[in-house]
Amino acid sequence: MAKKKKLLLPLDRIAIAVILVLTVLIGILISQGDAVRASVRNFSWEDRKIGAEDTSFNLVFSRPMDTKSVESNLKIEPPLAGKISWAGRRMVYTLLSPATYGTTYKVKLENALDKFAAKEGKKLTLQPFTGSFKTRDRTIVYIGTDGEELGKLVLYNLTQGQKIILTPKDLVVMDFKPYPQGDKILFSARLTTNPDLLSGKLYSVTTGVPIQPDTEPEAASKVELVLDNKIDGKTYQNLKFDLSPDGQTIVIQRGIKDEPGNFGLWFMPTPVGSINDKPELTRIESPPGGDFLITPDSKAVAVVQGQGAAILPLQKDGTKPLDFLPQFGLVQAFSTDGTQAAMVKFNSDFSNPTQSLFLVTNQGVNKELVKVKGSILSCQFDIASTNLYCLITQLLPGEQFIEQPYLVALDLKSGKQKPLLVLPAGQRNVKMNLAPDGLGILFDQVVSQEANAPNAANAIKSSEGEAIASSSLWLMPLLPAGDSAAANIKPEQLPLAGYYPRWLP
Repeated sequence: MAKKKKLLLPLDRIAIAVILVLTVLIGILISQGDAVRASVRNFSWEDRKIGAEDTSFNLVFSRPMDTKSVESNLKIEPPLAGKISWAGRRMVYTLLSPATYGTTYKVKLENALDKFAAKEGKKLTLQPFTGSFKTRDRTIVYIGTDGEELGKLVLYNLTQGQKIILTPKDLVVMDFKPYPQGDKILFSARLTTNPDLLSGKLYSVTTGVPIQPDTEPEAASKVELVLDNKIDGKTYQNLKFDLSPDGQTIVIQRGIKDEPGNFGLWFMPTPVGSINDKPELTRIESPPGGDFLITPDSKAVAVVQGQGAAILPLQKDGTKPLDFLPQFGLVQAFSTDGTQAAMVKFNSDFSNPTQSLFLVTNQGVNKELVKVKGSILSCQFDIASTNLYCLITQLLPGEQFIEQPYLVALDLKSGKQKPLLVLPAGQRNVKMNLAPDGLGILFDQVVSQEANAPNAANAIKSSEGEAIASSSLWLMPLLPAGDSAAANIKPEQLPLAGYYPRWLP
């Protein structure tokens, strides 16, 4: 009897067909060798919003790459100068200068070669890659001097042309410091009903600025009390304050109102709980001092004491300074990395008083940059610490004591001075602030209130106590060194009425 032929079931036919297809595909792959194209697995700045503190991004590849082909084919639009380093399959691109604020950048990479394929003589290229990131908007904050902005903290977004009044009608702002992310501002203010400049309290206010594109920012103009002027039955006078670069610590110079001479430095962590919580204030036990500035590492404070500048640790016992510089009478600025400081020496020739600006480094270098018969009002390092921008006055010849303020850029490597702008004589109370991307300087031009003018007693006052009638804000654009158009740059007046302008980080 003939053996009955076994029929294949439909499922068997499907399985055999799949096996045959896979066998053919495997054979093709084996005949072609390793032909899987490399790709970019991670771009660290993808869809991020970065600031001046962000100095490098990295690309991680799925396979080892021919580094020269990657470097020659990498494109950033608009151009962003940088240097490249490698660690295995990770490429790091370090910026030579901060990315321009208010800009969207695209990173493109095509035609880069696989390292092992290139060694075998094969031109196996990377899968084309395109990524993007943004920088923060160009945003400034100032104290208004006109109309509904009078005495208020005002935020103006230059990129979007939007303005927000941040503080309420019952407060007159006297000083402020932005938090490092730009989402909040620490400020001192007095009540509109109290003209006493020493009655100020510390507050914080939200800006409404998102930290990242995909995060929902806290609504703007939310004010919270940070430090009252009345604690434990005593009335304090909060004289000056500073916010640490990391945004975690506040240092306040304060005194007890009914105890003349009883003043000093206190520090406290930035509050995160209810405004009703009692602040964790700690007094630094050290001789009283003058102007002060928190160091870049946020762990110490530089303060003028006697005939020098002391670096005190942010701890209760400050009787043993970390350092003391007897030859300097003022610390103007620190570089971002803390390796350099701009310090002022008051020369002791009483017949010809002068001030000298020194560059002081952690390597023991004390280099005189400028010597003037006038005043060194303020200085600021750029983010790369290659230039120092200063506001300086020069005493004009004549019988009257009149100072001429001017802006100057100091090249710290060559020591060369580049005058930027000469301001009207007699305006000693000018305030200036360098943009975080280094491409602009804000400054104000204040018109003082006459002592016998109507409502002079109720006028807003600067931190020096000068009554302000009006003030305009100006922007001095800065171009990278070597740009041929830099010599023709002129300041432009902004359509804003205010003083003490500052950039958001």
